[in-house]
Amino acid sequence: MYQEIANLILYGDLDEDTILYQLGEIFRRYEDGTATKAQTIRDIYTQVKRLLTVATEFGFDKNLWHNYLTFLLITDENPFSLTCEKVGANVGSVNHFAKNDFQAFRALFDFDFSKIEAELGIDCFSRLSDYKAIGKKELMYNKNVSEKVQALSERLEQAQDDDAFFTAVTDFYKAYGVGMFGLNKAFRIEGDGAGSLSFLPINNMDKVMLDDLIGYEIQKKQLIDNTEAFVEGRKANNVLLFGDSGTGKSTSIKAIVNQYYDRGLRMIEIYKHQFKDLSYVINQIKNRNYRFIIYMDDLSFEEFEIEYKFLKAVIEGGVETKPENILIYATSNRRHLIKETWNDRSDMEHSGEIHRSDTIEEKLSLANRFGVAICYSKPTPKQYYEIVYGLARKQGLPYSEEELHREAQKWELRHGGLSGRTAQQFINYMAGLAGAEQSQ
Repeated sequence: MYQEIANLILYGDLDEDTILYQLGEIFRRYEDGTATKAQTIRDIYTQVKRLLTVATEFGFDKNLWHNYLTFLLITDENPFSLTCEKVGANVGSVNHFAKNDFQAFRALFDFDFSKIEAELGIDCFSRLSDYKAIGKKELMYNKNVSEKVQALSERLEQAQDDDAFFTAVTDFYKAYGVGMFGLNKAFRIEGDGAGSLSFLPINNMDKVMLDDLIGYEIQKKQLIDNTEAFVEGRKANNVLLFGDSGTGKSTSIKAIVNQYYDRGLRMIEIYKHQFKDLSYVINQIKNRNYRFIIYMDDLSFEEFEIEYKFLKAVIEGGVETKPENILIYATSNRRHLIKETWNDRSDMEHSGEIHRSDTIEEKLSLANRFGVAICYSKPTPKQYYEIVYGLARKQGLPYSEEELHREAQKWELRHGGLSGRTAQQFINYMAGLAGAEQSQ
């Protein structure tokens, strides 16, 4: 095994802590006699436990060894895989080195563990190659990654030769990309300062689709038209969704990401205190073969906050042109984003600033940087009940419209008034009642 690992060129930059590298070293030490049989067994079990942990996290099944090797292939960002992500496996000298590596990976796929299992009196590798995972709820693992890994793993198992193996991997890169951006829909950033920032996948993002948001057809069409242009490489605008709380602004953005994910759309959620790192975030994603929405939820600024200046600088682009594969989508309850006081409107205030009206112009100019502004207002009573009826039909609730109307009216009076959120909370309540009645 260690010989196959040593033969890797493009994919050979393995961290010494990876399971594959550690297994290679364990086998090498055992074969050259520098590790005892007992020590080798303990070391192997340590790596098997780690492999089982990875398998549980991603919901791997059947052949965990193949799943793990496939996972390494589709998460390794190297010059070859990144090029395939953009243009596919075009003819070039780098293909020679890639095929060398894939030949080594194919040998690892077919590695015969029976000899070392017999010598050590263990059967863990045989168990890993015919594994039956315990069924888990989707929230317990990253289903999106799991499905992709297992599908490619099965295709690689069936590859008849090195060329078929090469084609399977490069087809995957072209279709889905490589690394975490290829496997996940949405991310948040973690860390303090450019040097320590990292992207963290948001696992199991809400699967809501735009059709699940009842009403707001004009607003949804505006959002679709802009996003459609964006993913097709046409000119598109930053978008501000503003209006009353609970009306579906955030839900619309999550749904748009779900709708266009398979066309290369990704989302990065960023919070106000991270705006100072926006330039670094953009620099990390501007050359990737995806379209990124930088998502800012519930965006607003108090008059003493200055983070909006970082946001303005990024939107305006400064000296460097803003990358074409990045847009900003934000939600806010405020149309103008920044809190305004009556003092801002008076040039006569003796506050140390001569032209206060210039201050308000600077503040209000942020909202104008969003080329599309979409208003989500509270539903009328008629629209509210239509939302309730529509949600009830989707849930299959056994109540008449009259019953729903009567109970929904009571609910909204006690729970925050008319909004889509209130309607959804009411339907959740009624679904709970229906479930309790059926269980009796």
